Amino acid sequence: MTLVATLIANPVRPAITGAILSDARETLATEHPPRLLYHGVAAEFLVDAPIERAQELTSRLDERFAGEPFDVAVLPAGPHRRKRLFLADMDSTMIEQECIDELADVLGIKAEVAAITERAMRGEIAFEPALRERVALLKGLPATVADDLIATRIALTPGGRTLLATMKAHGAHTCLVSGGFTLFTGPIAGMIGFDETRANRLDLADGKLAGTVAEPIVGAEAKRATLLELQEKLGLAPEDTMAVGDGANDLAMLGEAGIGVAFRAKPAVAAAARVRIEHGDLTALLYLQGYSAAEFVA
Repeated sequence: MTLVATLIANPVRPAITGAILSDARETLATEHPPRLLYHGVAAEFLVDAPIERAQELTSRLDERFAGEPFDVAVLPAGPHRRKRLFLADMDSTMIEQECIDELADVLGIKAEVAAITERAMRGEIAFEPALRERVALLKGLPATVADDLIATRIALTPGGRTLLATMKAHGAHTCLVSGGFTLFTGPIAGMIGFDETRANRLDLADGKLAGTVAEPIVGAEAKRATLLELQEKLGLAPEDTMAVGDGANDLAMLGEAGIGVAFRAKPAVAAAARVRIEHGDLTALLYLQGYSAAEFVA
């Protein structure tokens, strides 16, 4: 088995220097030279070692480069490296905001709702009752406010469109699977380029939020089930899948995927995920699959 160790910085803050690459090669004890994926931003090394050593080598790199502004990952090389199914969380992953918190801000109760959101995403309280509690506070908001927020407040996470365009150009199927709401996932999925979406539907009354959410709620188990459903539908192996998210309701999905990526995630999620991205943007997920910047699709 051959492993591949990847170092990834943020494109706006290149940090992968020649000295870093030399230190990384020594730390990994590999005879293979680095392959540059994007000068200053991403590089990888092949390491002749069994998969059982991946975590040990990741820990070595983490220790050697603690405090440096780039991410590291050690994963299997081989035919399944470029994924054919990609699932992503929306809030604080593919976009930079939490949509439910922005809805609450319209009513002047953002701090109250955001506190519940934070606890749910950290796994301190169960997702489903926390969602019902927050949705009840939004009763009476016009449904059209979602379109206004998408136009004025919602920012796409850098690299997301390139990630989707590149993976789809190489035959991947993509799904935005969110514990958020269809009022947002539909338009946002279209903006980024997802093939399909799964999300919660807010009940409406006379064009306004009724304060309830349709059951069953799309939570942790539904996200995991979506990955398994699409994997079976497309006839793919688990190794052909990648998932990304930041909250506790993403953990089951991340654990089921061939590569589960915690993207700027809550501490418990980052600790449990196989790969952590804290510095890179979403193009980091392409470098993890061995794509060079020259292969990116705009």
